[in-house]
Amino acid sequence: MLKKFFLNFLSSFVGAWVAIGLFGIVAVIVLISLIGKIGISQSSSISGVSKNSVMVIDLNGRIEERESPSEFDYIAALQQDFDTPLTLTSLVGSIREAADNKDIRMIYLKCGKLQSGMATLRALRQELAEFKKSGKKIYAYGDSYSLSDYYVASVADSLFVNPDGVIEVNGISGGSLYFKDLLDNLGIQMQVVKVGTFKSAVEPYISNEMSQPARAQLDTLYGNIWSQMTQEICSDRKLKAEALNNLINSDFLQLQDGEFAVSKHLADRAVYERTMDKRFADALGIDVEKVNFVGHDVVAASNAEISLGKKKRIAVLYATGEIMEGTKTGINCEVLVPIITDLAEDDDVVGMVLRVNSPGGSVFGSEQIAEALAYFQSKEKPLAVSMGDYAASGGYWISCHANRIFADPMTITGSIGIYGLIPDVSGLARKIGVTPQFVSTNPDADFPSFLRPMTEAQHAAMQKMIEKGYDQFITRVATGRKMSKQKVMTIAEGRVWDGQTALKLGLVDQLGSLSDACDWVKSQAKKDGKEPVLEYLPNMEPSFWDMVRISTQSQMRLALIEEIGKVVPESEYAVEAANILRRRAVQARIVPIFFN
Repeated sequence: MLKKFFLNFLSSFVGAWVAIGLFGIVAVIVLISLIGKIGISQSSSISGVSKNSVMVIDLNGRIEERESPSEFDYIAALQQDFDTPLTLTSLVGSIREAADNKDIRMIYLKCGKLQSGMATLRALRQELAEFKKSGKKIYAYGDSYSLSDYYVASVADSLFVNPDGVIEVNGISGGSLYFKDLLDNLGIQMQVVKVGTFKSAVEPYISNEMSQPARAQLDTLYGNIWSQMTQEICSDRKLKAEALNNLINSDFLQLQDGEFAVSKHLADRAVYERTMDKRFADALGIDVEKVNFVGHDVVAASNAEISLGKKKRIAVLYATGEIMEGTKTGINCEVLVPIITDLAEDDDVVGMVLRVNSPGGSVFGSEQIAEALAYFQSKEKPLAVSMGDYAASGGYWISCHANRIFADPMTITGSIGIYGLIPDVSGLARKIGVTPQFVSTNPDADFPSFLRPMTEAQHAAMQKMIEKGYDQFITRVATGRKMSKQKVMTIAEGRVWDGQTALKLGLVDQLGSLSDACDWVKSQAKKDGKEPVLEYLPNMEPSFWDMVRISTQSQMRLALIEEIGKVVPESEYAVEAANILRRRAVQARIVPIFFN
């Protein structure tokens, strides 16, 4: 039975890979034929900006840094998720335009299930707080609120909740799945070589429970972030942090309705969504039919900065995602390094802001990017780093030599450490009756191999390489941050830090936003009397998948879903396997932390 199970598992796994190849052909044929028949169009039920406009921000789904071309997402297609994600860039641009535009009189936050890193949420919240200084009001409504929704919405002048809804503010919780026993049962051994007591990214592969160092660092990290969140929520809701925590600990807010939330001052009114139009009309002193609701994307588009014809520029370069090579998503050093080199050699580029939102990744890729940035600085051009949700491990590697580093208090950074991970599937092969055989001219000709375990000599050689890479990382940080190597080592060991603590430790220079970083570079850049303009890079070139996403033709979507369901029923397994196998063996990376 066990053998049959693994044979089925393996055949399913291989079949998924084959299906992906077949689907690539099928999907293109289906899409092209449908486009020919029905075309791709884009429409919106929300009108443009006019008198008595209320800008609507749908806080639902994930928030990404900025628009970027996306690869085909099998899982999203299977789940019928064709929504274009929100971006922090467009949200910030639309909020600033709304503050200045006399026709936009209020903002309406429609809260759903927001998914984002905490630093991104705080950047959005801070921008909304700045909007209120214009004298215009913000109303927020949610059938229910998650912690992410509520954290952002709590800045509103009036917060409404459905009478039958809930406000799920229960503190911060996060964790990882540990599956050593599963791998043992499958006959797979994860061979780990690492440096750093707190470098816990590999723990789920080699252990069944969280280590004490890993638990300790997360306990501190969560505590600091939660303290920042409660301080801001309570300031705007006029609550005391102690009272909020007592409420959370004693009343199970996720089981309480909207009326209860109002009674505890977490919301202002418990109402149904259908009444919100009238409330905006009353606030504006006009009839309901005269209220003009406009989407934030429309407002953002009207506020797009045009730099054509301008000469002196400051590059705002986004480095978002996992650091890898040869990929169209994430941070591909093969793409980013030539861009940085061109910017260094362009006399019209007088400075750069590197926006980093990355949990790290390939050590090789990190070093290539860091070297290119050093070349940029050698041209005597100022370089600032603006950290988003993450700038950890490899993300910190590429950041630490900047002239000035800006972080959000909720940024997760540090994690100065590296590891090597090589799976050994020889046990699984034996279980299903596969016996690998090798012929080599030299003992280590096939190293590293997935089909046999490392020898002691190979393990020792790899440990030496990891330790050398760790010393390289430590030296880079020490030089960039002007610290001794001994001091860096006391805050390294793979430990992650929140932005507020990182400031105290000297890992960052200033708490601030992307705008603050841009302003600093402008102040440092050599000028010819004219204000340099911002140029956002890399340039966005929509992919074929982006065209599908913006299509409003449900006929196309349904046909695509049907074809995917026929040929790629198990694509998620292959996609996850690809993510593991395509990474280099040596990584400076953390596992992204998701908050519930």
